[in-house]
Amino acid sequence: MDDSLLEALPIPAILIGPNERIAKANGAATDLFGPSVEGRHYVTALRQPALLDCVEAALRLGRRAEAVYLSVEASRETTWQATAGSVTLDKGRGVLLSFEDTTAMREAGQMRRDFVANVSHELRTPLTALLGFVETLKGAARDDAAARDRFLEIMEREAGRMNRLVQDLLSLSRVESEERVRPTDPVDVAGLVNSTALTMAPLAETAGVRIETDGLDREAEVAGDADQLLQVFANLTENAIKYSGPGSVVMLSLSRLDHDPTVRGPSVTVVVRDTGEGIDPVHIPRLTERFYRVDSHRSREMGGTGLGLAIVKHIVNRHRGRLRIESEPGEGSRFSVILPIR
Repeated sequence: MDDSLLEALPIPAILIGPNERIAKANGAATDLFGPSVEGRHYVTALRQPALLDCVEAALRLGRRAEAVYLSVEASRETTWQATAGSVTLDKGRGVLLSFEDTTAMREAGQMRRDFVANVSHELRTPLTALLGFVETLKGAARDDAAARDRFLEIMEREAGRMNRLVQDLLSLSRVESEERVRPTDPVDVAGLVNSTALTMAPLAETAGVRIETDGLDREAEVAGDADQLLQVFANLTENAIKYSGPGSVVMLSLSRLDHDPTVRGPSVTVVVRDTGEGIDPVHIPRLTERFYRVDSHRSREMGGTGLGLAIVKHIVNRHRGRLRIESEPGEGSRFSVILPIR
């Protein structure tokens, strides 16, 4: 086989000769197995039992065989679909072994399974509570007015929780479907942040939290989707209010930069900062994952669905912006939304 043909392949490929030694490995294969792979017996070079069985079947029986090969690259586990096919060479029968990277596909499959499991878990708890209370109201508490009122109140809360979850799931699905389509409408970010502060004022007052604003005295126009950006600022502000505690301050501020290296041009940055208990830095990289919670019990008690920050991340991505999260235990939290100016 012509060596240039093997090198032209965009995937790792190894040619094993009739003597069971590796006759040729293209550049992608040497990146995967190391530069000294050529000339070695395939058993010493490939090692993994499933992969060896695959080559053996193609070499001895002359039939096509497949196997999964696992590797580690830059501390990340990768999965390859290996295919061995029999080829005729000058000195006998050999094997062409090729590798297709299926890591992303497997990760996507795992994400789907995790998502279904998480949704099922989130819905099962309120559904179990509702069914239990319905059964009680049909039986022992049928004529107990006090118990009936208390149970109906709990049922209303659990139904509301399920409704919020469904609404957030629909919102997340809609945002993900539009993520590649950048919005083009002119939007005044300062006006949206002011609107958020006014809308959240009653919630803040009930929670004993004070909202302060800064830098909202003049327009800051970007290309965006007003409803989605309002959802981002409302979500971040609501979280700050809920998790700050009585007596704390939530600051909504806006600043502008003529050249922001983060977005490679002029930008508007909206910061939602609180003086609450803060977040351990170990949690910060995972905060925007679906259903990830620092404190699951507390989040559910406050009506959280675990999807809010995932929605925020996708909306910011759609606007070609950046989301930064900074926090230390006892020092409060700072959520920055950086948006490029149109």
